[in-house]
Amino acid sequence: MEAAGGGVAPIRAPYLTSKEQFHAYLKAERESRNQENNQHDGEEDSSSNDQTEPPAKQMKLDGGDQVRKQGSQEEVVKEEEKKPQERKRARGQNKSRPCMKPNHYEKDRLCQSVIQECAEKCYFGSQCRFLHDVGEYMAVKPSDLGDSCVLFKTFGKCIYGVTCRFARAHLGEDYRNIINEDLVKQWEGKPLVRNSLSKELQQRLRKKKVCFDKSSKYLSHLGKPSSAGNVGNKAAGNSTGEKRMTTCTAAKGNVEGVEVKPPGEEAPECVSVSEKGEAPESVVLQSSCLADASKDSTPKTIGPVTDEDVIKLRACEKKRLDIQGKLYLAPLTTCGNLPFRRICKRFGADVTCGEMAVCTNLLQGQSSEWALLKRHYTEDLFGVQLEGAFPDTMTRCAELLNQTIEMDFVDINVGCPIDLVYKKGGGCALMNRSNKFEQIVRGMNSVLDVPLTVKIRTGVQEKVNLAHKVIPNIRKWGASMVTLHGRSREQRYTKVADWEYIAECAKLASPMPLFGNGDILSYEDANRAMQTGVSGIMIARGALIKPWIFTEAKEQRHWDISSNERLDILKDFTNYGLEHWGSDTQGVEKTRKFMLEWLSFLCRYIPTGLLEYLPQKINERPPYYMGRDYLETLMASQNVDDWIKISEMLLGPVPANFTFLPKHKANSYR
Repeated sequence: MEAAGGGVAPIRAPYLTSKEQFHAYLKAERESRNQENNQHDGEEDSSSNDQTEPPAKQMKLDGGDQVRKQGSQEEVVKEEEKKPQERKRARGQNKSRPCMKPNHYEKDRLCQSVIQECAEKCYFGSQCRFLHDVGEYMAVKPSDLGDSCVLFKTFGKCIYGVTCRFARAHLGEDYRNIINEDLVKQWEGKPLVRNSLSKELQQRLRKKKVCFDKSSKYLSHLGKPSSAGNVGNKAAGNSTGEKRMTTCTAAKGNVEGVEVKPPGEEAPECVSVSEKGEAPESVVLQSSCLADASKDSTPKTIGPVTDEDVIKLRACEKKRLDIQGKLYLAPLTTCGNLPFRRICKRFGADVTCGEMAVCTNLLQGQSSEWALLKRHYTEDLFGVQLEGAFPDTMTRCAELLNQTIEMDFVDINVGCPIDLVYKKGGGCALMNRSNKFEQIVRGMNSVLDVPLTVKIRTGVQEKVNLAHKVIPNIRKWGASMVTLHGRSREQRYTKVADWEYIAECAKLASPMPLFGNGDILSYEDANRAMQTGVSGIMIARGALIKPWIFTEAKEQRHWDISSNERLDILKDFTNYGLEHWGSDTQGVEKTRKFMLEWLSFLCRYIPTGLLEYLPQKINERPPYYMGRDYLETLMASQNVDDWIKISEMLLGPVPANFTFLPKHKANSYR
């Protein structure tokens, strides 16, 4: 075999094929399997088709012109063959991709009060827009996907009741939900997922009734909150000399501010104040507390003042982040969800981190943003990653999370390259805004009881490195660790990661730990990375392409994993997804969506036994090849329709009018 060209993986000659042969093989195998299924089902399928197909289509099925039908199919195949040759490889994101909402695939939904078997307690009463008749719902409910419900089997109770797509496993007479009391008792008092947003805290955030004492104290020294406050509070008589700091106390997990009106004055309400054209969404919360507060207010401290009341923790007294030499799963937007992290944790990932969360959305109490902070009980070393552009919002957000959730560290995202973040001054842009960057790091470090880490890139422009200038400052500002991705913002993934530069920066960072990130897809890559002098490695795309890379790195071997073993991994992801997002129709489709996003990376993996030489490089795209069986070939397809077929093997048929496009255009040919 001739040497593979640049960017093409070296696959053994017997397995190589053309694009036409590849898709023809998959099509022939799919049709033969469909025929076997149709023969097995027999007359039931034909009778159901007679009832469900529209009359015009049924006439074509019964007595259509077969020659014309074959001719039209050949034309479609020819058109599909021409399209890829005419188009160039797409880049960037599918920003206008279709979004399947719950009402697209489930128009008649059952009221939650009925699902929980307490219909008399429906909050909306006669005005409720959901169904209350279980019989009516069951008549239009999609058919079940299987006989075993993972929630009932694992926990003894499925909270989705009749709406579960595996409901026959736990429904009794009159559609009553069956409960396994023994299993329920085993899990009683053991929270599986932590860091959920309570309704009470959400309401307080929306009404701006949360106290940020430490943040206010820090921000008052910056001067900007005071000047910004003057602009917005002239009518209230506030002056520059007045104190901006609150004295109310907020216990961990209960961030409650006390508002008491002084005699003859009106207490200032919580006001949202923005800096001059820079942080329109920043939240500045104020409250006043008096010595003669009423009985309903926060109880006063009785007794002598302790050191804890007046002395701030020094950096050396904070909890240390001891992850030297550990394998760190990178925070990955969209694909780095909780079920995926459980998969990687099972394969040996030591450190996990939640998806990037936007601080302004967290301060507004957005449920979708708080969902990114959730932590499974198996994640023993877990951090959250925050993105923001201004010290006031980032500092307050850090204090809020320090009081309300369980985490081992907080990471600041100074590496995000996307335009939406960069143009607002966040992500990579902070590397060019040293004053704001410093204020953010110092401010967050002052309000956190856990270590603070920072993730950066080599710089913004391709040939202008900034990391070596920024890293000593990050150490001086108080960060516990820095992670360096060996590419600039402009490079994205068009060039290989610069590990020589990472090695230089690791020396400059000492004694602060520095983790390296970029192009790690095998244990050889991991070994070479550790030889550069970094404290550890962060794995991102490599974990998406093959999550068992953590096992390979720890056992120092190449794993020629079979297609059935890879399918078992997807089955586990399906079960974890149904646990996390739900086993009803909405949960099933959300699990499918995230599985399809992950499959857009999994298809890049080339089985070890098919390679001319090892290891596979992350920047080498696989040519068209035949796997050692049908499933291995199907998993190698870069066609969205084939990914959907894989999802249907695990989650049943897709809803009518289902559409999917991967987040990144480069992830699929269609």
